[in-house]
Amino acid sequence: MTKGNINVSVENIFPLIKKFLYSDHEIFLRELISNATDATLKLKHLASIGESKSEYGTPQIEVKIDKENKKLHIIDQGLGMTAEEVEKYINQVAFSGAEEFLDQYKDTAKDSGIIGHFGLGFYSAFMVAEKVEIITKSHKDEPAAHWTCDGSPEFTLVEADKTERGTEIILHIAEDSTEFLEDNRISELLLKYNKFMPIPIKFGTKEINDPDFTPKTTTDAEGKETTEPHKQITVDNIINNPNPAWTKQPTDLEDEDYKSFYRELYPMQFEEPLFNIHLNVDYPFNLTGILYFPKMTNDLNIQKDKIQLYQNQVFVTDNVEGIVPEFLTMLRGVIDSPDIPLNVSRSYLQADGAVKKISSYITRKVADKLKSLFNNNREDFEAKWDDIKIVIEYGMLSEEKFFEKADAFALYPSVDGTFYTYEELYNKIKAKQTDKDDKLVILYASDKDAQHSYIETAKAKGYEVLLLDSPIVSHLIQKLETTKENISFARVDGDHIDNLIKKEDTSISKLSEDEKTKLDELLKELVPSEKFMVQLEAMDSNASPFIITQPEFMRRMKEMQQTGGGGMFGMGNMPEMYNLVVNTNSELVGEILNTKTKKKQERLINQSLDLARLSQGLLKGEELTNFIKRSYDMIK
Repeated sequence: MTKGNINVSVENIFPLIKKFLYSDHEIFLRELISNATDATLKLKHLASIGESKSEYGTPQIEVKIDKENKKLHIIDQGLGMTAEEVEKYINQVAFSGAEEFLDQYKDTAKDSGIIGHFGLGFYSAFMVAEKVEIITKSHKDEPAAHWTCDGSPEFTLVEADKTERGTEIILHIAEDSTEFLEDNRISELLLKYNKFMPIPIKFGTKEINDPDFTPKTTTDAEGKETTEPHKQITVDNIINNPNPAWTKQPTDLEDEDYKSFYRELYPMQFEEPLFNIHLNVDYPFNLTGILYFPKMTNDLNIQKDKIQLYQNQVFVTDNVEGIVPEFLTMLRGVIDSPDIPLNVSRSYLQADGAVKKISSYITRKVADKLKSLFNNNREDFEAKWDDIKIVIEYGMLSEEKFFEKADAFALYPSVDGTFYTYEELYNKIKAKQTDKDDKLVILYASDKDAQHSYIETAKAKGYEVLLLDSPIVSHLIQKLETTKENISFARVDGDHIDNLIKKEDTSISKLSEDEKTKLDELLKELVPSEKFMVQLEAMDSNASPFIITQPEFMRRMKEMQQTGGGGMFGMGNMPEMYNLVVNTNSELVGEILNTKTKKKQERLINQSLDLARLSQGLLKGEELTNFIKRSYDMIK
């Protein structure tokens, strides 16, 4: 028997492990099962190259609860350890970083995951156990060893009578951690962290129908049929899927395989994903995974944290911001890379060079996949556009590389349901929608019904009107205007159509300068100046007499502030301001000017203004009630 002290000069390392190493003590199970998996995979490798005479077989890892004796067992059939290896790996290596850890992390170690950074994974057991035993038999022909430690730096190491290869770790669960003696709690943790571990994990047994048993059906004298019940058999309860879809080659998977894996990842999600992207790269780093595009809404507060990050099939986190590009955190699926450090803080992860490369690779891969989906089946891509556009638009805004690639697949739908790429749109509207200053004006609507009359006016001139209705459209068009050459976007109700796309000015007003001055004064008397800026325009005589528009710049700034950004302009607190465009060539406007009685002038102006407000959805409450009553009186 060997007795000794663990190689650590600071005696209070164990309280520190318990207190600081992880904010979440449940991680201990992940650590111990990861170690068991490593031991098993190492044996597989040694057996395959002939360096172990041990038969690999079909090993599994078993987790057992002994509630009565307050013990939790983790048993593997991996390569095991000799007494000498226990001395080396458990007593010395584990604490090689202990002092550095104490110096560096004494005050800040609540940030999860420092254990793996110092090779202390095994010692996470002491967060939940008052005593830990290791009983281990090496694949080499040497006696088994039994190590015991009660959470002080002292340990004992004796020979054991274990005959089967592998390691059993026994945790004597502490009084404050008895939750880890409950079947439900352990089952929950195994499913959370170890659902896709590469070695089968057994946790208890379960009853299933015997596949080799065929129930007999008998018929009694009255002709009534009776089928005997299925025969039940007891089998190991394997809680994980050791060969998940992302570990396979894309060529070996059908569409249904991807869908069924999605259901395995999200059992409570009843909608099918729109499509998936299979990531598979081995240079300049290793990365596999499958990302799914779920059906999106225009809600920017969509639930994130749906992508799961793994390291060699071990669950790391589902909080992937800073690791996955921000715009892709709205997707779902799995990313697995052995190059991602398993047990370090988020700030360390985000600053890690490999992680940064992974982020830019994923961006590129997603862009390439979207391009190929668009090229291979444009009709299907267009049909799904409304469900995916928020991710693509967000990506165009937040990732420069993605923005550059997006020209190949980003779509701009018209109000009539035609979809254009930017190049197609440019070529379609260039001839008609270039103004007198040689600038291309792209007209858009955000609400087909609310802006119907403005859309119809634009279409009557042969102009194309896009339908851009996502919540970040103001940010996106700002980005396009600063990136593309000599273009501007104008919402179709931002001004009278001839002002939105100014051609050479040939319009002549029917009113003289004196009449215009008189009309201007009359309108400003009756139209509330805190809500409307009056502007007189000589337009087609058939155009509406009064048109309400909202200045593009001001409206866009308010929208941008509402979805983040534009705040420095302070637009959010400004009152809504509109332009009231009055058509000086309209017959009604002429009649207003020439009406002899002030009362009738006021009635005509108020009625015309209310009609214009009604068309913009601005007439509400008492004013709408009064307008309807007044209109009925006029009919009478």
